[in-house]
Amino acid sequence: MKPFFLPDSAGYLAWFRLLGLKGSVIPTILPRVTICVIFAIAVTVGHFFGWKLSISFQVVPSIVIGLLLVFRTNTAYERFWEGRKAWGTLINTVRNLSRSIWIAIREQEPTDRQEKIVVLRLLVAFAIATKLHLRSENLDQEIADLLPKDYYEKLQTMNNPPLEIAFWIGDYLQKKYEKGLIHPYQLSAMLKLLDSMVDVLGICQRILKTPIPLAYIIHLRQLIFLYCFTAPFELINNLGWLTPLFVGVIAFTVFGIEEIGVEIENPFGHDANDLPLDQICRTMQVNIDDLIRVGSQD
Repeated sequence: MKPFFLPDSAGYLAWFRLLGLKGSVIPTILPRVTICVIFAIAVTVGHFFGWKLSISFQVVPSIVIGLLLVFRTNTAYERFWEGRKAWGTLINTVRNLSRSIWIAIREQEPTDRQEKIVVLRLLVAFAIATKLHLRSENLDQEIADLLPKDYYEKLQTMNNPPLEIAFWIGDYLQKKYEKGLIHPYQLSAMLKLLDSMVDVLGICQRILKTPIPLAYIIHLRQLIFLYCFTAPFELINNLGWLTPLFVGVIAFTVFGIEEIGVEIENPFGHDANDLPLDQICRTMQVNIDDLIRVGSQD
């Protein structure tokens, strides 16, 4: 047994990631921090040449900046977490609906099995189309591989491809009900799951189309710059030549927190700190492929 005082190897190695730049906001905020440090150096040099540049009060109190940054970060994280919960719901809904379609809908003709496979792949296509729609990207080969050619061509003309895919799935369920291959309560349960998928699309669109008010972001950034540019005048008497170093630390802290909020407020993009939507969609596709493969062997 490993002694309790020895760190877990994975956790221990994870700490060394703080030395890397991948997923960090450092490359983004470095120019701003550098400007603040250069300004602090100029103030320090001027002070030691006899210019009276110090002040004894804070133009922007630290507590004001702290509260604004906390609100900014919490608001952005709420959007990030709501997006993650929505995609978690989509994963579970796709799994439940695909299982219900495969098991509950009876097969009468040889083509019924192939129709099931097409519809199950439509469920994955819905997730991928949602991802592309949120990123304002065109349909690509990833989704073309899941759809019949005529479906893909029609989808390219749609303004909201996920909704069209949801319509196709609903139309399939309704036709099977009219043929007597599915019970009414089963149809109701499946349509409810389909509604849940469309609800997830609506939640994600609401997050995407409702950004944090621009006036708030502009005002916060103005206060941050004012805070960082007045910091050298407040610190110079006590810290002397160490003033630029401490100003750099302050600028690194406040700009970093603000930039984290910027990165996670829209969690559907390609940034390192955004939701891993590509991986989530691949997971759904693997689940559906496994269901089709195992079900076909029965």
